[in-house]
Amino acid sequence: MEADKHIKSCPMELVVKLINKKWVIQILRDLFFGKSRFHEFKEDKPNLSNRVLSNCLKDMEKNGLISRIADKYDRKNVKYKLTEKGKSLNRVIYEIAMLSVDSETYSDAIKNDVKAKFRDTLL
Repeated sequence: MEADKHIKSCPMELVVKLINKKWVIQILRDLFFGKSRFHEFKEDKPNLSNRVLSNCLKDMEKNGLISRIADKYDRKNVKYKLTEKGKSLNRVIYEIAMLSVDSETYSDAIKNDVKAKFRDTLL
């Protein structure tokens, strides 16, 4: 059967390969929450080096998750935005966030605040 051939290269595995690299989920989250510039992605990630971030953004662009938009008058003025493919991960990121929020790490008040913020932004 034709479908059996495609199941061997599982579609879920292909998506996991796109988002499995370190920092990709956090950068996607940042993009959904309105960040769009290189320095903004680093704000709450002190262990993220410029080189690693640059490589990560290039990979995400190559994989069709984001697009890079450079100002034609100022090449240093660069923004990143989600592509339609990147935007389609909103539900996946939402569900991952909800899975982790429901752990015992957070108080009920924090759980409710985080759930509301992610729900309002991602759904």
